Amino acid sequence: MKLPADVRALLRRRFDNRHRDWFAAPEGDDWPLTISLGIPTEQAAKGRLDAALAWVRAWQSWSGAGSLQWTERQWRTLGTQRVPELLRLDGPGDVAAWLDEAERWNRACRRQDVLVRRWPVLTGGLDRLFNVLADYPDSDFDRLTTTLDWLERHPDSGLYLRQLPIPGLDTKWIEARTAVLGDLLCRITGRTDIPGDFHTLCGLRRPPPRVRMRLLDPALRARVGGLADLTVSIDELERLDIAPRHVVIVENLQTGIALGELPGTVAFMALGYGVDLLARLAWLRGAACIYWGDIDTHGFAILSLLRAKLPAMRSILMDETTLLSHRTLWSSEASQHAAEELPHLEPGEQAVYRALKRHTLGPAIRLEQERISWDIAWPVLVDTIARPDKFRSCGGHGGAM
Repeated sequence: MKLPADVRALLRRRFDNRHRDWFAAPEGDDWPLTISLGIPTEQAAKGRLDAALAWVRAWQSWSGAGSLQWTERQWRTLGTQRVPELLRLDGPGDVAAWLDEAERWNRACRRQDVLVRRWPVLTGGLDRLFNVLADYPDSDFDRLTTTLDWLERHPDSGLYLRQLPIPGLDTKWIEARTAVLGDLLCRITGRTDIPGDFHTLCGLRRPPPRVRMRLLDPALRARVGGLADLTVSIDELERLDIAPRHVVIVENLQTGIALGELPGTVAFMALGYGVDLLARLAWLRGAACIYWGDIDTHGFAILSLLRAKLPAMRSILMDETTLLSHRTLWSSEASQHAAEELPHLEPGEQAVYRALKRHTLGPAIRLEQERISWDIAWPVLVDTIARPDKFRSCGGHGGAM
């Protein structure tokens, strides 16, 4: 015997699993949806007479979406009883009404109609955006349609987000909704060649990447007005008139901040997979370059990416000896890099990478850069820089520095 509360729970599960399909095709094969209410046998009704009576009364007092079908049972002992048999729901709107979701459902349907009338190509393709269409405030939905319209009509504006001449639009609003706007704009324009690249898709100018650099030598600092710690766009860095002898690239921000004075040296920090930007700096190609990252699969992937651009890049403290001697400081890598091998690692680095990928030493182990004692790390870095015979220039040409 299904009570209205039981039906509501069933419909909640069905709605959560199917509402996007219903939204895309509201006239689909699921309708009408009929739910058997579980008429008991006479013996079962007699055994639970109070429950059976409560069940009938619950449906007698029910008023809601859909149509309720009643039937009669001729029972030997209990006589003729009129009992609820089936609930029929004719469409997803009925299900939404049962769940107090009618307002959301209807709002999403109205907004879908608005978008499809303006852009017929969106027909049947808005199911993934149900929550957006159901829950956006009216002001946000208006901004959404206005922004889409402007971007469609100005595919190559070359403007920054801040410059878009759209009433009520601000950069924080659009930055929080690039996924929604990008998805819709791809469908509207038919662009499939640049997934995920919102600025290119919209013909907008991307803010130049910013890089944090420290100058660890007073003579180099004097070339930039005495500044020691710079966070500037890569475009501005390209124009610097400096010629460092050494470049140190570290994965961790705190490690970069902790670096002390080193003659002829600049340091870059916390670039992650953006390290390949450094290849744009012509003035570092004559320097001896060092990379020090985490001993994990992503640390080696960053090193491989960097060395593809700067072939003579040398790594420090990313070897098997360092890893094994810090066994008590190992942690786990939440998600490993996908590649089985990396193309620009040296043999010793590749061996460590393989061991990490194959879990030879343990499941997804890693040694984070900041876990290596500064008393150990700093002398290694100083000694490496003090021995220029070990280096070629970062660009991979020329002799020892």
